Amino acid sequence: MEIIIIFILLVLTVEVTYLVAVNTKRLSHKKEIKPIFVDTSVLMDGRIIAVAQSGFILGQLSIPRSVIGELQFLADNSDSEKRSRARHGLDVITELQAMPDVKIEIFQDGSKAKEGVDERLLNLAKKYQGSICTIDYNLNKVAKVEGIAILNVNDLAMSLRMAYLPGEKMNLELTAKGQDAHQAVGHLVDGTMVVVEHASSYIGKMVEIEFIRSLQTAAGKMMFAKVVEAKKTNAVIKKAVNGVRKPVDNQKKIETKNKQMDNKVTAKVKKPVQKLAAQTQAAVYHSDSNDQRLANKKKNNKPRRNKNKNKSAQREQDFIDLLNKQ
Repeated sequence: MEIIIIFILLVLTVEVTYLVAVNTKRLSHKKEIKPIFVDTSVLMDGRIIAVAQSGFILGQLSIPRSVIGELQFLADNSDSEKRSRARHGLDVITELQAMPDVKIEIFQDGSKAKEGVDERLLNLAKKYQGSICTIDYNLNKVAKVEGIAILNVNDLAMSLRMAYLPGEKMNLELTAKGQDAHQAVGHLVDGTMVVVEHASSYIGKMVEIEFIRSLQTAAGKMMFAKVVEAKKTNAVIKKAVNGVRKPVDNQKKIETKNKQMDNKVTAKVKKPVQKLAAQTQAAVYHSDSNDQRLANKKKNNKPRRNKNKNKSAQREQDFIDLLNKQ
């Protein structure tokens, strides 16, 4: 009897543990699978296809029927740009549905959202404890205020962007030779290999480089650069050479300038001298200003003296005539 009771207790414990294990798996599975509600802006952008193909979307993509209705409305719009973008968004949905590794669900919430598509997405994310995939800046801000998880494709693109773009400069230690004899190789902090052209003589040194281009492959990324110091040294050498030649050039320039100045001075002096000579021929000048005034007065007084002589002679003749009459 005791053996039977022990056997029954063992069976019950096994069943209880089995049921508990199954329920925990179901609950954990439900917690892991959270819907990702896709916004209209992401579908019109189209970059979500590349993200889905890479396998980074682990959850289920739920596209609300209201979002498809908004795309349909924009596809019938008179604006050609909006119409083409909306049609591209509808094509993106069909491409996502054709991917075998991506779970796509058309969430039936009605073809139109009276409160607006953005408000409908916020309400669905709250109700089903999901997240929103969007690139809309305003929707992103409102969702963060509401405490809703956001999957922003723009943030993902910024995080995957190259740390250094072509044209940027940095100091890098060159540690090894490259594939070609003139190349040297260094590495960034994140392990990215940088191939520097014409830098084999700088191996083991810290050199300032300028990035030229980048190469992204499935194995990783690689960047190409050139040495900045080589240009600087060439410029310094040219300046030094030009500095040696400058004194000779300056002497020649000074001589030519002096000749030009002498010619200008002589031309300026000759003109007033010629004018003075012409004036001296026409009139006599005295060294003293008072003498000059006297000379002018004499010139002016000469005709007056002649007039006075004529008057006195006329008076004498009149006086003689009166005496004769008497």
